[in-house]
Amino acid sequence: MSKEKPSKNKPAAPKGAQIEIEQDIDLKSLVGTEESVELTKLPAKIPVLALRDVIIFPYMIFPVLVGRESSLSATMSAMAREKYLFLVAQKNSAVDDPAKEELFHHGTLAKIVRIIRLPNGLVKVLVDGLEQAIAKKYLAADGHIEAEVEVITPVHIDNPELEALVRHTSEQFRNYMKHSPQHPPEVLMQFENMSDPRRKLFYIAAHITKDLDAKQRILELTDIREQYLHISGLLASEIDILKIGQDIDQKVQSTIQKSQRNFFLHEQIRILKKELGDEGLEEHPELAKLIQQLADAHLPEAVQTKANEEIERLRKTPAMSPEAGVIRTYLEWLAQVPWFKRTQDNLNIGHVNKVLNEDHFALEKAKERILDHIAVLNLVDKMRGQILCLVGAPGVGKTSLARSIARALGREFIRISLGGVRDEAEIRGHRRTYIGALPGKIIQSMKRAGVTNPLILLDEIDKMSMDFRGDPSSAMLEVLDPEQNNTFSDHYLDVDYDLSNVFFITTANIAYNIPLPLLDRMEVIELPGYLEHDKLEIAKRHVIPAQLAAHGLTNDNVKFEDAAILKIIRNYTEEAGVRELVRKIQKVCRKSARALITKEIMEHPERDEEMLNMFQPLSDVTVTEEGKLEPTSPKIILDKDVVIEITPARIEEFLGVPKYRTSKKELEPKVGAVMGLAWTSTGGDVLPVEVTVMKGSEKLTLTGQLGDVMKESAQAALSFIRSNAESLGLKADFTKDKEIHIHLPEGAVPKDGPSAGITLTMAMLSAVSGKPVRGDLAMTGEITLRGNVLSIGGLQEKLLAAQREGIKCVLIPQENKRKLIEIPKKILEGLNIIPIERIEQAIGIVFDLKTPAADLKIIASPEKTKKIVKERSKKQK
Repeated sequence: MSKEKPSKNKPAAPKGAQIEIEQDIDLKSLVGTEESVELTKLPAKIPVLALRDVIIFPYMIFPVLVGRESSLSATMSAMAREKYLFLVAQKNSAVDDPAKEELFHHGTLAKIVRIIRLPNGLVKVLVDGLEQAIAKKYLAADGHIEAEVEVITPVHIDNPELEALVRHTSEQFRNYMKHSPQHPPEVLMQFENMSDPRRKLFYIAAHITKDLDAKQRILELTDIREQYLHISGLLASEIDILKIGQDIDQKVQSTIQKSQRNFFLHEQIRILKKELGDEGLEEHPELAKLIQQLADAHLPEAVQTKANEEIERLRKTPAMSPEAGVIRTYLEWLAQVPWFKRTQDNLNIGHVNKVLNEDHFALEKAKERILDHIAVLNLVDKMRGQILCLVGAPGVGKTSLARSIARALGREFIRISLGGVRDEAEIRGHRRTYIGALPGKIIQSMKRAGVTNPLILLDEIDKMSMDFRGDPSSAMLEVLDPEQNNTFSDHYLDVDYDLSNVFFITTANIAYNIPLPLLDRMEVIELPGYLEHDKLEIAKRHVIPAQLAAHGLTNDNVKFEDAAILKIIRNYTEEAGVRELVRKIQKVCRKSARALITKEIMEHPERDEEMLNMFQPLSDVTVTEEGKLEPTSPKIILDKDVVIEITPARIEEFLGVPKYRTSKKELEPKVGAVMGLAWTSTGGDVLPVEVTVMKGSEKLTLTGQLGDVMKESAQAALSFIRSNAESLGLKADFTKDKEIHIHLPEGAVPKDGPSAGITLTMAMLSAVSGKPVRGDLAMTGEITLRGNVLSIGGLQEKLLAAQREGIKCVLIPQENKRKLIEIPKKILEGLNIIPIERIEQAIGIVFDLKTPAADLKIIASPEKTKKIVKERSKKQK
């Protein structure tokens, strides 16, 4: 490439330095001259320079930065010849090396004026746009693209229509420049010096703010009138946009000026108030209303002092200041939280007992505790420390019992769900320094209640967690501690609030998931699962009437037989509560409604048309008791003689194949299979344990997703059997070349806990000795290596599961015998419960297949039992 020679009047720039455009190339030279350009003897092929996001029009001198290899090659090729370039835009600016298909065909024929080298390796090429041109054919050259170019020769037209178009477009361009702040005045001055219509056209196109496609369209049009019409439309659109932008700027400026004016006026009012001592000037209506609300709230003295301080701050703060909104919101909270208003308790024990019995069947222990509380309230004005914790499986009625207590006492009922709460601020609130700060759930609930003595249910208190934002269970200590909650401090209110009049009730599925300091402040009332006859009564008294009404049915149309309800309970549900039972009854009601409607149409075909007419769009509305408007929904009134009987056979038709079946084979004696009892978050459940012995390497295999504690219990059980093999009638090397495999079915369910120790021991002993174990017997208890049976938890739930599964005899630890007094008699009915101290005592019962389950008992004391076992072992040898 030949280097550019320096000008005669200026010294050459040093090598590598940036060469600036010569000073004598002014704005006039950049837009060309009025002289016409003669294009003669053009080369057959002209190098193509692809442009990104820019269009260069004829009669314009424009600098182009060249850095791509193909562009540098095209530039060098043009310099080696007549310096002609075909400037064309590429369709996609993201393509770094565009192919021939990615280039437009219409562009501008230009000539290189000069080349400037830059230190960063780029080349600045100053090109002079000559005329519109079109690429007839793109050709591949050495490192770049060349084109066979045809110049679009301008046709001189001199008629009134073109003159009118030129004048109109020129006026639009003047208007556009008037509203466009980004163009200097020199641009319009240069335009006014032009007379040639084509030069004016391309000058406007170069200075208008439009996208690439809109500008490319100008080059693709060859008729000057169509070009002027197109650019006139672009100018009109841009002028409208600029006017809208100016209107927005004016509105924003007006708002700012108004805010400044209000600020100055408020400052003047503040100074006047200060000079007059706050006399003679009226309060702002909103502030006066807020002061009246605070007066009506009857705030305590300390709170009133705090409110007065905030009111003074609000008076001195400009209304448009963000701080004013924060203070106003705080004062509104102080006015809306109840401080003295309370409801009158209904302390009639008969009334409370009636309401509790109406809403719930069974749950006698919880009802007695509530009645005791009401009795004491009849004797004293206020009783502190009454925070109850209802613990039970899901669906046993914890939440509904709390709602019934509130209805019986005549108190407002508020429920707070604590499941998943992990931020301390959700209990105590956020400090007002934070944006969008609010009080915590406790104060928000007091505001919703509107009184100081509501009944607040803290639901799922065992589901709270903690993270880096704090420990909400620790914040609950102040709420539930009777010695502290009379001065509860919310971070947002920043004043003491008395919660001692609130009746707090908490619920949990498992008590041991509650932090001990929190559990220590509550009185735990355990709600056991329901027995079969309890569920039957609950279904008949509460569930079925409620679901029939919800599905538009009556007792006259749908009649449930007791046998059908029992079939649902036995074969379609397996739970401590009644939630699944409710869902199954809902499904039966839906199927019944469908059957009744189908039967009605078949017996009375004329009602089919009547039903279609009923479901036309209606505009009638009804007013509910709460004063809400609801659209009137069409209903079909079924005749009383349209009846469907819900029998056991129909239950299977409606609900499908039974999910649970109690097989008598499960209660037959088996070798290596023993029934244990487990306590889960959903209540008690049976825990079958299976053991098999096979030839193989001497090892113990455990399967069924067992936890670490249960694995250790299995190891302890095997160690006990091996250490006492002789007294148990086994060979000392009974594990030689034998693999013992212990499996707990339902392997997808994780299992853990120490109470399966006795069950694992009996199952292994049965598998090793080959003796069958009673199938109608279940057991629970933790063991030691010395053979002692330790106490367990969840006894009531486990006994309930045993009765549900048809178990007749249950072995429990001796230490749990004292807890049998607290268990309802209905749970104990039909169960022979045998407390044991030693593993040897269980052996004489578990392998006794002849004695009826009701007559099973311990043979003798632990010491005598051990002696009898040894004697039997000697006889067997």
